[in-house]
Parts: sequence; structure tokens; C-alpha cells
Amino acid sequence: MKNFHKIFAGAALATLMAASCTDLDEFPQDKLSPEVFFGTATELELYTNQFYSLMPSVNSDFNWYLEQGEHIVTPVMNRAILGQRIVPTDADDVAWNWNTLRKINYYLQNSTRCSDKQVRDRYDGVAYFFRAYFYYNMLTKFGEVPWYDQPLASDQEALLKKPRDSRETVMEHIIADLDSAYRRLPADHGTYTVNRWTALALKSRACLFEGTFRKYHAGDPFNPTSLPWEDLLKKGAEASKTLFEQSGYELYKDGAEPYRDLFATLEARDCEYIWARRCSEQVTIKNNANGWANTRAVGFTKRFVNLYLNADGSRFTDQPGYETMQYVDECKNRDPRMAQTVYCPGYIQKGDNRTYPTDLARCPTGYKYIKYVMDVKYNVWDGSLVPLPIFRLAEVYLNYAECLAELGTLTQNDLDISVNKLRDRAGMPDMDLADANAKPDPYMLSEETGYPNVTKSSFTGAILEIRRERLIELVLEGLHYNDILRWREGKVYEKAFLGQYFPGEGKYDLTGDGRANVALYTDKRPGGLGLTFLKIGSDITLTDGNSGYMLVHGDEALQRIWNEKRDYLYAIPINERLLTGGALTQNPGWNDGLNF
Repeated sequence: MKNFHKIFAGAALATLMAASCTDLDEFPQDKLSPEVFFGTATELELYTNQFYSLMPSVNSDFNWYLEQGEHIVTPVMNRAILGQRIVPTDADDVAWNWNTLRKINYYLQNSTRCSDKQVRDRYDGVAYFFRAYFYYNMLTKFGEVPWYDQPLASDQEALLKKPRDSRETVMEHIIADLDSAYRRLPADHGTYTVNRWTALALKSRACLFEGTFRKYHAGDPFNPTSLPWEDLLKKGAEASKTLFEQSGYELYKDGAEPYRDLFATLEARDCEYIWARRCSEQVTIKNNANGWANTRAVGFTKRFVNLYLNADGSRFTDQPGYETMQYVDECKNRDPRMAQTVYCPGYIQKGDNRTYPTDLARCPTGYKYIKYVMDVKYNVWDGSLVPLPIFRLAEVYLNYAECLAELGTLTQNDLDISVNKLRDRAGMPDMDLADANAKPDPYMLSEETGYPNVTKSSFTGAILEIRRERLIELVLEGLHYNDILRWREGKVYEKAFLGQYFPGEGKYDLTGDGRANVALYTDKRPGGLGLTFLKIGSDITLTDGNSGYMLVHGDEALQRIWNEKRDYLYAIPINERLLTGGALTQNPGWNDGLNF
């Protein structure tokens, strides 16, 4: 591990340090000395604030509104999805960064200097949470990693060359830290700062991830000893239920479009958001949620749009002819969340007064996203101030139901206190457990169209329906890639990413007002006013030549490769392995050229 602790300095910190001691000449004035710090609530708060750097960055590769995968595509796909990752040389190449962990451990080693136990407990809770959060993210990305609960110095060679700890050990420590954080953190709904419910939400997420990862990867290179998974899912369900029964959070239900309005807001809805990333003019943090939706080639896939149920609760994909149904018709009478997430005919952006046809030249699938899109005044590049959720109550409901379904203990009452609350908010009929299990969805089970890697049991149907709810409810919230990892569904990235269906050249109405606004042609451009003209084969690519589904990225869509024996984990950087003399082993399937 080459990234050592950099002393936290700066004007504000220096001022606080000067105020906290009487004789600064006794200690170096350009460094943080624990003997003269960590004594007050202000000092503990200032030091622990830097741990928030572990929050997802607003414009990172896996940000909220560009969550790539088989259900949303962008102009240039992430290398993990393309199958083009290589073994990184340096730690910075793959975010193998341990600086903040050392700061956390340094804090926990010195916070006892604060004599006020109540204050100390609060900020110790912050530190325990962020250590668990750091290791959860490392576990999902790299698998086994060394566990450190003390700050390392450059002369501690044995610890610096420590081998990786097992997934079991790392997960046990994550849970222990989250339990410690839960006991210490306040119960208020801070939204932009962590609280005890944030700790429970992470425990819910982490236990579901690791429990299902072990279950679906049993016996493969990433879990060759088939680690036990049942107890983790039980703990995940318990944490979830404690949160939604005791925390006081509730689903946001205001207005005619509560799901859309939940995300189109300047301040996080603190009734439902447990923890969010704030964007504001004051802190000069903005995002491109509006910008990407309106000016960049981003779109949902046909596969994702097909998952939305009909408004009466029946499956859209059970209808004869659903495969060739055109845009205006396929958007009718669907789960209301579809028109609050996907650009459907009749959509009007906030701050505007008219609807427009989908811009097929700027949307490679014809299905634009509208989740997070606010008023038109935020359409400028890097101009949105929408807060972005990290944890919210809806996810906890879904985690609870999935844990129990995978365990085979899910009851109708469990669905009624979790998943069906989400359906009720959306205006959808309840999910019936017996009906779901009696008729598993063939679309989702198909290797061509769905997510076939699911436990074959009397609960197969319920698991599929909970996954459907998860995909729809939590889309664009930065969770789906990890879902693919834990379900062992990476091969889905090899499927062609498809968009709207067009039966051939001609004029099409994409607004539902009865007037054509798009014209597709092959040789001679047709006449007409108010039309967007697209030449098949150059402006738009269709799967069957002059007809078919919009094909994203052309022939490149057929060249993605997912290596089942390698790609569920990232490779360890070469230089990090060299520094440990091989004690830090490489992940399965990655050849870094080293002979240890």
C-alpha cells in the first residue's frame, strides 16, 4: 500500500488548533498533533468532515443519471461493460486509494482525547460508518482486501505487506462497524450527513449484496469454497425491518406524479431520502442530469422499457405482438412510473408549456430519461442542482423483500409492508405472492430477453418480480451494476442494446397528437413540413436493415465480451502487488505478468 496519510492542514484547522492549546511551541505548528487536538466537538466535527470525500462524486463513471448497463446506454460505454478492462499499473488507475481509511483509523486512535463521551460517541459513529462504507465499496470492487483498523506508518513493513483478508473477515468487520455506528449516531434525519439510519441502510445493502453474491457465485472462482450466505440475508432483512419500523421515514406521495417529483427537487425529500449528495450554488457542486438528458446521446433500452407492467398489473410482455409494438402504443396504459422515468408521448418538461417528439438523433434508443430532470433553466451544461440519493427508504423495502425471497421465507404480509407500499405509491395493484410464484415471468427467465440466473424454487416467480420492482424503482440510482455482479448476470452485457421498433421507412408520430413528426427513408428523402428526417443506415441503424429495432453503437453492439471467470472483480494494481512482494495476490482470471 503506497498511499500514506497526508496531514490534514489548512487555515481553518490551524486556527482551531491554536485555540485548543496554550503553548504551541511544544509541538510542530505545521502538523496536526493529537496532543493538542481532538479535544472539542468542533475539532472532532472538522476532522470527521473529510470522511465525506468517500461519497460518490457527482460526475463519476457510475453516477446516478448515467448508470450504464443493459438498460441505459451512453455514447461511450464504460470499459467494464465493454470487456476492455486491463490490469492497472498504479493505484490511481483503478481507485485503489487508502488515504481516507488511514485518516479514519487515525481519528479512532486519538478521539479518546475528547472527554465529552456524548460528543465522542457521535463522531466515532461517523468514523465507524465511513470505515464500513469504504470497505463495502472495496469488497464489491476487488473482493478480498487487507483489513486495517489502525493507521500505518512507513516503518511497519509487516502490516504494509499484509496479505488480503477473506471475504468472511472483511464482511464481519463491516457489520461490526455498522453496529458500532448505529449505537453511537443520532436518530435525526440529517439527509446530507450520516445518522444511525444511514448505518442500518448500509447494513441492509451490504448484507443483501454479500449474501446473494455468495449464493449465486457458489463454487465459482470468486467463491470456490461456497461461503455460507443465509445468515447474511437474515441480518439484511432484520436491519431493513428495524429501519422502516423505527426510523420514521415514509414514502413521498405528494402531487399527481409523486415518483417524478421525488427526484425533481432542489432539496432532498427528507421524508424518504436517508442520505443524499447535495448540489447547490453555495458549495459550487452541480451535476449534468438535465444536460445529459437533453443534449447527449443517452437512452433506455427496449429491454428495460419492456419490464414495466401494464397499469392493471398484467405483464406487458405477455401480450401478443408486444415485440413489434410502436412507441406511442407501447407507452399507453403502463405502470405510471414509466411516464415519470422515461420520455413518453405527452411529456412536458417543468418550466415549459409544450411537448416535443423524442430527438432520435440525440437518443440512440428513442427512450430518453426524465428522472432527475428539473426546470428548463437548468438545461445548461453542468447546471443542475438536483440532489442525488445514496440511500432512500424504497431501497430498504426492496432489500427486505429480496432477502426473504432468496431465503424462501417471504410471506404475503412481508410484501404488503414493503414492495406493495411502492406499488401503492405508484398507483399499481399489489403484488400477490401466490400468483407470482405460480407463474414466473418467461420474459425475465429467457436468456435472450431477461435475467435467467435465478434460484429455481417455489419462490422463483417472487424473486423475479422483486427484481422487476428493483430495476424500475431504483433505476439511475447507481445500484444496478452491483446487482448484476451479485446475481452473476454479467453475460447480459453481451446482448445487443436495442431501442424503438420501426416497421420500415415512412412517417411516424412520436408525440401521440396524430401528426407525423419523424420520417425514415432509404434513398429519396420524402417531402413534408415539421419533420425530422433520418436516413436508414446512416442517421439511424435498424436491426433488420430497413426495419427492426434501433441498434445502439452499430456493429460494436455485437462485440462486447464478458469473461465469467474474471470480470466480476477488478484487477489489483501491479505496483501494489510489487510493493508487497506478492503477499497481495491477484484476482482470478487477471494475468499481470508477475510470477508470484
